[in-house]
Amino acid sequence: MYQGYGLSEASPIISSNSTARHKLGSSGYLVNNMELKICDDDGNELPVGQKGEIVIRGGNVMHGYWKNETATSDAIRDGWLYTGDMGYMSEDGFLYVLGRFKSLLIADDGEKFSPEGIEEAISEQSKYIDQCMLYNNQKPYTVALIVPNQHALKVYLEDRNMSATTEEGKRAVLNLIENEVNEYRINGKYGHMFPHRWLPVALGVLNESFNEENGMMNSTMKIVRGKITDRYHDLIEWLYTPMGKIVYNERNMEEVEKMKLG
Repeated sequence: MYQGYGLSEASPIISSNSTARHKLGSSGYLVNNMELKICDDDGNELPVGQKGEIVIRGGNVMHGYWKNETATSDAIRDGWLYTGDMGYMSEDGFLYVLGRFKSLLIADDGEKFSPEGIEEAISEQSKYIDQCMLYNNQKPYTVALIVPNQHALKVYLEDRNMSATTEEGKRAVLNLIENEVNEYRINGKYGHMFPHRWLPVALGVLNESFNEENGMMNSTMKIVRGKITDRYHDLIEWLYTPMGKIVYNERNMEEVEKMKLG
């Protein structure tokens, strides 16, 4: 299996590995007659090896979005398509795609990182966590909003003859969720996967899922970060307080009590 990269706006392939030329972890070499540059926030081209937005030009790039001049002018500038994806080119010509450029989080030291890989890993590798969204906007640490799998939590409590209506049961649920995230820290099961400075320090547990009905997920099943951030603005700010960093905080305890855990 060879990894590639493409967009429907580019009909649809941009690069690919092949039998003749491949490198594990990369998205391969550019297709013929395709130009690519990596740009910073201001649209300036960056040197080889530096991370930025992937910008392309070629005969396979669309003319524009159907009857949407605003979206077209935002995506295509001087014939170049700004993909919205983050990546870099290696010295030997391989493209590496790192995540959505517009979804990048910024730590307080100015470092930018993509949260998507961490979010997907946590939600896919834990049977107790359905959804996860990380947040950091030049803050001292990253926080996470967690949507648990309520059925799995209910079974967990029943197996231990515990109830979420008790203090003990609520603490057991929150301790379990925190331990699932801690598996990505040093000595954890997945401690090698991500830089530990990117992992969430404080967790906000939610009773309501992200879905299309409440506008926190779009039709392609991607979370809508802006709407989630607006909806839970007060909670996110509270997670940056000393009490918010404690997983057994009163807000998390209240959310667990609202869940259908029996």
